[in-house]
Amino acid sequence: MLQIDNIDVYYGKIQTLKDVSLRVEDGELVTLIGSNGAGKSTTLRTISGLLRPKQGSITYNGQRIDHMKPHDIVRLGVVHCPEGRRLFGHLTVGENLRLGAVTQSDSAEIERTRRDVYGLFPILEERNNQLAATLSGGEQQMLAIGRALMARPKLLLLDEPSLGLAPLLVETIFRIIAQLKQQGATLLLVEQNARAALEVADRAYVIETGRVILEDSAESLRHNPQVERAYLGGIA
Repeated sequence: MLQIDNIDVYYGKIQTLKDVSLRVEDGELVTLIGSNGAGKSTTLRTISGLLRPKQGSITYNGQRIDHMKPHDIVRLGVVHCPEGRRLFGHLTVGENLRLGAVTQSDSAEIERTRRDVYGLFPILEERNNQLAATLSGGEQQMLAIGRALMARPKLLLLDEPSLGLAPLLVETIFRIIAQLKQQGATLLLVEQNARAALEVADRAYVIETGRVILEDSAESLRHNPQVERAYLGGIA
């Protein structure tokens, strides 16, 4: 479904991704783990068209997308739920969800998707007329994911969905991610909570200082001594 081949990405003159390659197959949940500043979010921003690779290619379902505009990438079905939620705080929950469906034209389909989102996150239906800025952190994260789902993604890019949340809410978010996978969704997950990410993922990549240094099944990486020491709280 998604194939990234040898991309280099720069912020100004600073290279942030170096010869990065990865793939996501249809129906997979793939996670990208690494420390702060390793290049995880940059990878997602490059896939979604917010950044351009200087070298290399990004192919989605056989089509090059690395020079497409972000809204055209969304129309293909690649939808990015960004770090920090990026909600419209002055709009209601319902209005934020409706904006997520801006690329959709079938009103009946939009309503079905909205019902699906409320099925995943019942609290959002209760908060439908509440301003997004007044929601708790966990509710805002649910809304951010729900808004992304309103675009009916074929590939969902999730960037740090558990960031800043209490442990109980982290469990809720990862339960929803696992549920999406069970429903057949394809996901690329960026997450600092490596343990939780590896528990739900099929495969994983480890990125350090802009380079992919490891790739394996999530199960194997959970028991990899290097990963345990660096990311899972193992003893050095």
